[in-house]
Amino acid sequence: MAVSNVYYTNMRTTLTENLLQKLERLVKKAGMTEIDFKNKYAAIKIHFGEPGNLAYLRPNYSKVLVDLIKAQGGKAFLTDCNTLYVGRRKNALDHLDAAYENGYNPFATGCHVIIADGLKGTDEALVPIDGEYVKEAKIGRALMDADILISLTHFKGHEATGFGGALKNIGMGGGSRAGKMEMHNSGKPFVQQEICVGCGSCQRNCAHSAITIENRKASIDTGKCVGCGRCIGACPVDAVNTLYDEANDILNKKIAEYTWAILKDRPHFHVSLVVDVSPNCDCHAENDAPIVPNVGMFASFDPVALDMACVDAVNRQPVLAGSFLSEQEQCHHDHFINTHPDTNWESCIDHAVKLGLGNKDYNLITI
Repeated sequence: MAVSNVYYTNMRTTLTENLLQKLERLVKKAGMTEIDFKNKYAAIKIHFGEPGNLAYLRPNYSKVLVDLIKAQGGKAFLTDCNTLYVGRRKNALDHLDAAYENGYNPFATGCHVIIADGLKGTDEALVPIDGEYVKEAKIGRALMDADILISLTHFKGHEATGFGGALKNIGMGGGSRAGKMEMHNSGKPFVQQEICVGCGSCQRNCAHSAITIENRKASIDTGKCVGCGRCIGACPVDAVNTLYDEANDILNKKIAEYTWAILKDRPHFHVSLVVDVSPNCDCHAENDAPIVPNVGMFASFDPVALDMACVDAVNRQPVLAGSFLSEQEQCHHDHFINTHPDTNWESCIDHAVKLGLGNKDYNLITI
């Protein structure tokens, strides 16, 4: 595979060019406007940030991409799927409230927000891929209905995958609730008996007769359960949960396979901002202080090369004093492994290359 181009600019400004103008110049130089957007639906996959987190990307950045798409006759929308964990983004209504609260509304961004997997995280498209771990990816339907996929990623650390970059944003973020279960474990939920109130909502929403209620407590027969996740969305007291027990390397490989399912057979383009590099995902409401200084903005047609360029750039930075990373033992020449020693981000990158998603080798072009 030929070496991929990754375009980069730092976070410095001048009296004649602000950061938003630099981002526009970057993505144009990287070739985003060469995509035929006319009369096409363009999904901008983004993480809106769990309320309380202040490291998520400002909505101003997304408006730059929206305006460029609309200028070329495209129909842009911002999107993400509901979360598997219990939080402010577990259903479409709460998710929209969270997005608006964090500034992602049509007045700030110039486009609408669509929660890709619907009200309860069950509106999904089944995408056959016959991967090593995933045979049929379960993707938020609105993502698969789009003609073009643009990812806009806040590049940061992650407690399970090492870092959260373009592949993580697309693959894990694009999975429906059942898809997220498949990536995190074997896809079988369980009931926390001490929380369950025996209301029967989960049982009524189970199409496979896998749930029974005895003594006002629900239980799930994993032999009958198919892992659709509807019971999780149906439970009014968040008593139905899933185990996060998949080995990190397999989790990373499943993310690569989900990313491939989403990107194959249609145009795509990717932007990552290496700013406010928190040690954990933007799903953390508390987040934390950045572990390294702000680096800059990156763009490419190749999500693998983009992730590699971003992680290389972070690893060239000094560790910020007083950060979580500064308190960890520096055993590796890798900030992300030092931050979360049980992770192995290279497993996702290597599997993505094996799938043909992109190239680890890149030309970094500074503008």
